[in-house]
Amino acid sequence: MSAEERLVTQVINTLQEHKGLDITKIDLRRIENCFCRFFVICHGTSNTHVSSMADFVYDDVNEQLRERPLHVEGSDQAQWIVMDYGDVVVHIFQKEQRDFYQLEDFWMDAEISKYSE
Repeated sequence: MSAEERLVTQVINTLQEHKGLDITKIDLRRIENCFCRFFVICHGTSNTHVSSMADFVYDDVNEQLRERPLHVEGSDQAQWIVMDYGDVVVHIFQKEQRDFYQLEDFWMDAEISKYSE
């Protein structure tokens, strides 16, 4: 298992543990000229839930894999938090923002996997 696959697995496990909703992995490795290899997407029930899931992902990935994101965006409003780990980008949304931006539809050519809550 590659380093980015281990990272994706850790992120998904953490999101499942903290009740992330509609967790989705998008494997972008077959998409030409793509800026990363994986997206992990989920949504939460409130700003507090979205913010806490991002905090748990940050802490768990750092503790288990000794990795920190290169950049985190959106923490102030906690409507859509993006955690950039280089080859893995984590998107934690509020439901309304997720429905509006529809990232899964944009990347339909990629391999998409859903994970139950």
